[in-house]
Amino acid sequence: MSGTSEEPVHPSAEPVLTESHSPAPDPDHDRDRDRDRDRDRDDPADPAGPADPELRDYRAAFRAARLPMALVDRDGIVLAANDSLGSLLGTGAAALRRQPAADLVDLAADGRTWHAYREVLGGRRSRLRCTRRLKHPDGHSLWAEVTVAPVPDSPRVLLSVADISDRRELQARLRHLQMHDPVTRLPNRTLFFERLTAALESAAAEGPAPDEGPADHTYQSYESYGHGRTGRIGICYLDLDGFKAVNDTLGHRVGDRLLAAVAGRLTACADGYGYTRSSGHLVARLGGDEFAILVEDSTGTEQLADLAQSVLTALQEPFDLSGQRLSVSASIGVVERRAHGSTATRLMQAADTTLYWAKADGKARWTLFDPERNAHRMTRQALSSTLRPAVERGEFVLEYQPLVDLADGAVRGVEALVRWNHPQFGLLTPNRFVGIAEEDGSIVELGRWVLHTACRQARQWQKDHPGDRPLFVSVNVAVRQVWDSDLVADVAGILAETGLAPHLLQLELTESAVMGSAGRPLQALQALSDMGVRIAIDDFGTGYSNLAYLSRLPVSVLKLDGSFVRGFQDEEHANPADELIVEALVGLSHRLGLTVTAECVETSGQAARLRRIGCDTGQGWLYSRPVAPERIAELIGVTPLPVQPQPA
Repeated sequence: MSGTSEEPVHPSAEPVLTESHSPAPDPDHDRDRDRDRDRDRDDPADPAGPADPELRDYRAAFRAARLPMALVDRDGIVLAANDSLGSLLGTGAAALRRQPAADLVDLAADGRTWHAYREVLGGRRSRLRCTRRLKHPDGHSLWAEVTVAPVPDSPRVLLSVADISDRRELQARLRHLQMHDPVTRLPNRTLFFERLTAALESAAAEGPAPDEGPADHTYQSYESYGHGRTGRIGICYLDLDGFKAVNDTLGHRVGDRLLAAVAGRLTACADGYGYTRSSGHLVARLGGDEFAILVEDSTGTEQLADLAQSVLTALQEPFDLSGQRLSVSASIGVVERRAHGSTATRLMQAADTTLYWAKADGKARWTLFDPERNAHRMTRQALSSTLRPAVERGEFVLEYQPLVDLADGAVRGVEALVRWNHPQFGLLTPNRFVGIAEEDGSIVELGRWVLHTACRQARQWQKDHPGDRPLFVSVNVAVRQVWDSDLVADVAGILAETGLAPHLLQLELTESAVMGSAGRPLQALQALSDMGVRIAIDDFGTGYSNLAYLSRLPVSVLKLDGSFVRGFQDEEHANPADELIVEALVGLSHRLGLTVTAECVETSGQAARLRRIGCDTGQGWLYSRPVAPERIAELIGVTPLPVQPQPA
């Protein structure tokens, strides 16, 4: 589009001169035409003008001026032109007389410029300045800055044309340097996002594409949408696996040569692959060892997947860099979708997420964006950002699951299980948020709250049922609580505050958490054991299963993972090996002075076999699901518990 402001427009918005004719002159000016032309002989630039010396000097200056100029009447017709303008346009100055000025410098190419030009001719605008690309008769093109302004005290206007080709060329060179990476000579991040944004804006202007169809749909009739447009867009976002090691071991010079070689192969893949319009793809280096391939008007996910695979194959071939042979691989995130309604930010967020998946899945592969997987990630992010405030807002609650003596069916204790009563996602179980809490460190605060609440509740049961055997409460502890807080001091303070006896508290740590415990963790566990607190190994048998550490850790209880107990479910086709393993573990534990709890007990048959083997306590839906504290109070002193599962 041509510029119509009083300052030059952006180079990319300026049209190329084509053959055109001015619209018919404004009818309001017809009655003045003859009068204006009669005055031509009085014009100082007209060769037929008077012989006044001052006017002759003015005419001489007009003709000798280096700046190309023309005097134009109110109808837009050239009355006189100087030699500089004739030279610029490749003709004689006399040949320009009586020519429509708008045709000479392409002022009628767009409506906005034409309207502004007519405003100047009519005296309703003070000046027009715009930039035009003009074509010389010898074939070369030049950039010109055209200015049209009224002549003081005259109905004429002065048109001047400045050749700015050198300036434009310099601007183009500077822009190229600004928009390209000096190492690979590829477009850089700035140009990539400029091109991506322009493609999306173009799609928005054209409106939505035909029905998107399935995610892996490939369009066959491209001509049905915008003359070959598909209305879709694709991105392959990749980085090199282990590139940092190349820089660290061989130096940045070799690293730069490798990046340049990779850029060459990416460009070759993009140039020779898939359906694209002219310049319908862009290979860019976004920074470091990150590259992106933009495919405008993509034909579906199959095209992008094939392109990603071709890139992986191309990069698998070793690189010979001045006698140094290097092999690299890449991880690629692939996004392909309808362009209408998308934004550059959302597209790149999806591409970045998918690249992360490719690396997490093992590297040296491409991964396609999965909306469901992304929704899970977004949910996880939402939970992470609100977890810490949720503890302060009191959004967490505890439920308790009985630990039952397999010999007589009496409830001996309970395990405290934390739940998050999330205002948006409802009641969440620990597997939805505990891992997040361990990653961001909020597990320390949350764990302290769980410990305090469980001990206070156990003490309350004891007060409410003074004649019954008190229940012990078992609380899960993350290894980060041992490292990042003074767990011993926390436990001692909570027991003192609530009045719960130390032997009525059991702390559960997973096998992987205590494996190889030394230094501070071992000292903390030993101090807690010396205090009288029981230490239990949770999910025993799923980790390293190194029995050697049982002799040196202050462990009181082993909790067999539910996978062992599930092996007892098919009583008609029981696997003898399962029973032998459990029997051996129970026997070994008893010889070491440990008690054994079996998790996930769901049938009376499982309970009977565990009892026969010698397992001490059981936990599972056979006895009760996790329930509110009030339900546990109803079970205290009841022997035996019902053997049917409780309702959810």
